[in-house]
Amino acid sequence: MPIIVNLDVMMAKRKMSLNELSEKVGLTLSNLSILKTGKAKAIRFSTLEVICDVLNCQPADILEYAREEK
Repeated sequence: MPIIVNLDVMMAKRKMSLNELSEKVGLTLSNLSILKTGKAKAIRFSTLEVICDVLNCQPADILEYAREEK
């Protein structure tokens, strides 16, 4: 998939655990884990907004586009 999720990188930079982020964002551990591992098919802008607020970052810090080689 050409969209890479760097949530784990931002969490490490902020020294925040998945449990802590889950509590602050208001999402279940399983949903955050699916997002963190890149298995999510979609993310709501409202969810992305809260994650960015809690991690004090921009959406581009979490989501990256990598063109697939043809």
